Amino acid sequence: MDNGKIIIVTAPSGAGKTSIVQHLLRKHPQLFGFSISAATRQPRANEVHGVDYYFMDVAQFQQHISNNDFLEWEMVYEGKYYGTLHAEIKRLWNENKTPILDIDVKGAIHIQEQLGNNCLSIFIKPPSIAALTQRLKSRGTETPESLQVRIDKASYELSFSHHFDASIINDDLTEAIAATETLVLNFVK
Repeated sequence: MDNGKIIIVTAPSGAGKTSIVQHLLRKHPQLFGFSISAATRQPRANEVHGVDYYFMDVAQFQQHISNNDFLEWEMVYEGKYYGTLHAEIKRLWNENKTPILDIDVKGAIHIQEQLGNNCLSIFIKPPSIAALTQRLKSRGTETPESLQVRIDKASYELSFSHHFDASIINDDLTEAIAATETLVLNFVK
């Protein structure tokens, strides 16, 4: 059944949005479903096609663009496309769940423009750029160059936080989860 509602959680890379989304999905599996994004990047260790992302090559992704299969899509990093397939949203609505999208800032703004009040958008902020830099370094997945790209992008994305329905500072993960949970439960009532 199409309930028409979508929840978007967006943030700069490393701000904690994925941890928050995973908590909501674990605690409320009957209410929410994870919207699996399409991506052209290579899977990281332990990532599974059809669970974490729909991994595809650039040609496949561009074919989906041509077919108008995406609710939103962006080239998030040079040569790296990400997007939300219409079919993925419909899959979750058919399961009587509200899709939760863990997506980038530009994609989130694009969906908001299309869905208006049927969409709740939450921006997760790091306490500071320095804290974000430390979080990204501690992951151990970034080269110095890719780290700088992510930090520069994060600084830019933070300037859009006022475009969203709510902004939550993730200085304490437990508090950020509780604040997000209150918002999403009120939205789906």
